[in-house]
Amino acid sequence: MRPTNIDIIGSELAIKWDNGAESFIALEKLRRYCPCASCNGERDIMGNVYKGPDKPLGPRSFQIVRMSNVGGYAIQPQWGDGHNSGLYSYDYLQRLAGNDNTGQADE
Repeated sequence: MRPTNIDIIGSELAIKWDNGAESFIALEKLRRYCPCASCNGERDIMGNVYKGPDKPLGPRSFQIVRMSNVGGYAIQPQWGDGHNSGLYSYDYLQRLAGNDNTGQADE
């Protein structure tokens, strides 16, 4: 599925998908599950995760000040604290929203 519209409504990211479904993801959840290497770590070929120390997140960490589309597959939010290296693929957004059709529950 691909989004036809993405908006920030209050403290949630609202997504309208091309099949008519809608998803709402709390901005705090979106930030805490940032997929970038500095937030989520990087795996080597053996599966070991390398990650720096966790950074404290404040109220501005959960505010999106700008959002860019990346190709036809992802969005890249600019957070209020300056963080902007996370690329959220549409598939990843569906998983975070709990409507990825894999049978997995919302986290």
